[in-house]
Amino acid sequence: MPKRKVQFVQGHYYHLYNRGAGQQSIFRRDEDYVRLLWLIKEVAIECQIAIIAYCLLPNHYHWLVRQDGVITPQKVVGRIFGSYSQSFNLSYQRSGTLFEGPFEAKHVGNDRYLRALCCYIHANPVYHGIADAPALWPYSNYLDWIGKRNGELLDKNFIATHFPDMRGYQHAVRDYLTGKATLSPAIKRFLENLA
Repeated sequence: MPKRKVQFVQGHYYHLYNRGAGQQSIFRRDEDYVRLLWLIKEVAIECQIAIIAYCLLPNHYHWLVRQDGVITPQKVVGRIFGSYSQSFNLSYQRSGTLFEGPFEAKHVGNDRYLRALCCYIHANPVYHGIADAPALWPYSNYLDWIGKRNGELLDKNFIATHFPDMRGYQHAVRDYLTGKATLSPAIKRFLENLA
């Protein structure tokens, strides 16, 4: 496995993402999304990785995580998607790689970038034309963030610290989607490269 450019450090935040090989679907049915969410919950808790924001889409995913323990996100992603890929291949009588390549990891080094990334992740279903509003896509933790669902894959202390006003956060996501958000050129470039 090639050496990663990003070095994982305890207490730091990381944006993790990947997509299906040939942009194929990595989730075909609701059960696939649910299976992966159970794996994330089980492994992240065991490995002390805090899930901040996530969005699972038909052919790719985005996670914002914080490494709280000594086990790196790299090992966590390997465990989760190794198990998920085997299960997926078995369920659909397929073989071979499910993903385009190793997952991408970006260190999130400042608060402005961290806030913009949360909005970006939760806006993804709308941005890709899969849902008309972030609250209409069940496979992200946006509904948990805004108090409309009681999910466990989120860090309530993070939200209270960084986004104490949920109405303000909902407006920030909407502003991102409508182009009203003012992002720094570096953050804008980064988010455009992800698309």
